[in-house]
Amino acid sequence: MPEEGVQLTPKSELLTTQEIITLARLFVKEGVEKIRLTGGEPLIRPDVVDIVGQLYKLEGLKNIAVTTNGINLARLLPRLKEAGLNAINISLDTLVPAKFEFIVRRKGFHKVMEGIHKATELGYHPVKVNCVVMRGFNEDELLGFVDFTKDLPLDVRFIEYMPFDGNKWNFKKMVSYKEMLDTIKQRWPELEELPCEASSTAKSYKVPHFQGQISFITSMSEHFCGSCNRLRITADGNLKVCLFGNSEVSLRDHLRSGASEEELVQIIGAAVGRKKKQHAEATPMSSPQCQDTLQNPPTSKQWGHTLNHWLNLRESLSKQTGKTFKKNKLTGQLILPVSHPEQQWHMMTGILQIQLRGSCVFQKDLSSRFDTKCLKIETLPVGQVSVDSHSKETSPGSEFCSRDSGSCTKVPCASDSLTHTDEEGRATMVDVGGKPDSRRTAVAGAVVRLGEEAFGMVRQNQMKKGDVLAVAQIAGIQGAKLTSQLIPLCHNIPLNHVEVSLSLDEARHAVVIRSSCQTWGRTGVEMEALTAASLAALTVYDMCKAVTHDIVIEEVKLLSKTGGQRGDFLRV
Repeated sequence: MPEEGVQLTPKSELLTTQEIITLARLFVKEGVEKIRLTGGEPLIRPDVVDIVGQLYKLEGLKNIAVTTNGINLARLLPRLKEAGLNAINISLDTLVPAKFEFIVRRKGFHKVMEGIHKATELGYHPVKVNCVVMRGFNEDELLGFVDFTKDLPLDVRFIEYMPFDGNKWNFKKMVSYKEMLDTIKQRWPELEELPCEASSTAKSYKVPHFQGQISFITSMSEHFCGSCNRLRITADGNLKVCLFGNSEVSLRDHLRSGASEEELVQIIGAAVGRKKKQHAEATPMSSPQCQDTLQNPPTSKQWGHTLNHWLNLRESLSKQTGKTFKKNKLTGQLILPVSHPEQQWHMMTGILQIQLRGSCVFQKDLSSRFDTKCLKIETLPVGQVSVDSHSKETSPGSEFCSRDSGSCTKVPCASDSLTHTDEEGRATMVDVGGKPDSRRTAVAGAVVRLGEEAFGMVRQNQMKKGDVLAVAQIAGIQGAKLTSQLIPLCHNIPLNHVEVSLSLDEARHAVVIRSSCQTWGRTGVEMEALTAASLAALTVYDMCKAVTHDIVIEEVKLLSKTGGQRGDFLRV
């Protein structure tokens, strides 16, 4: 649910019950065998049971399904089943109640769980649970969702995060099907693939001896548009032949203007004929080659394979964008001419600079009057150097090359005493491979002084943006898990536990934050604990700034740590 809510469609613009049944009858007559009521949230419609009952009477309709957020399911399901409902999908993106409240902007997690159990009790098999997987938010719950199928006849369907207007889509948030599958197989290597129908949108798997199963909706990494046989009609009567597509045909307007059945069939047929081969215009980021490039960076031994991989990727990008690569006159490197917007190429440049170690990929921007400059990369281990093609500053130990002159200036190397640089002064992570594994813990804290007015509103939970303490708690936990992405040379640590607590200090009109992190590994979790406290503090600030900007974040500090060669630490 967007933070600002959604604008409701006037009732007069929505399809009436009879209009829904009229259109359903037309589609069933033309061969449709399954109808799903989805949303939004279909179970808030007061006539939903009546609609299911009338659909059930349509001759030729074999399956009536509903996709719901599950909050009203337990209350309505007995009547829906009696009316003829025979399949259920429940949208649930997290098994953590606090995260659930953050997503839907209200309580109700226990009602959803009650609905799931009610569905299994009434004999629905399987009960499908739809989970959109988002990096940095719920990808750490994959194993929990799989375990959810152990004792219940569920089909947990992991859906790749897709781009829609309003969901602030970011390519980095997408977790691909292969990455999810690899994570699950590490825990259950005996996972077995199940057969599926030709028109299925899911790839299904099962852990032996589990009652339920899991599935993957690979809408981005391995699109299934060619076999998709779904059509959608919105609540206000628009026909969509693709969930992602923007083109719509108003069947409501044609119905209300008196169009005949034959005319409606022709209108629908023409819309289906315009259905595209692939959703989202197949941006370079959605290509399988690019997905594999992102997830499996090569070692030096794989260089020959990577070169062929790049050539295939180049050919694929050329076909998908309708543009051909050209050779840069200065470097001899192949470039892809772009026009605004430039986001796709900026993203691809970052990928290719890592993949084509020893190369500099120029972006040809005909609108710029400035000389393009770059850092010359000399066969570096993957991920050591990040290149900003517009920067005039250099990293220690690098060569700076001018596009016009072709000359390179050597920058002096950094001191040997710096632990985050190599012998030539280039940025590098500290090698902890030789350190012994041990139990590591860290506790950090922060204080956010709000002032009397904002503090009172937080205490009474009156902030328009929602529950400040609950949202900040989730932000802190998420921040801890993302530390290695936020701090460039910080190690990626598998956290065993993260805890963030927030309390109110009446005397100082402040929120007191305490975060703790635990791991079993070769390096400590001080940065994770500090990041958690900092992100929680910034979230409190963000949610209260509409009331006052006189907010002070202070006392961000490490409180204690245990484990490691340097011994324990406790701030007195």
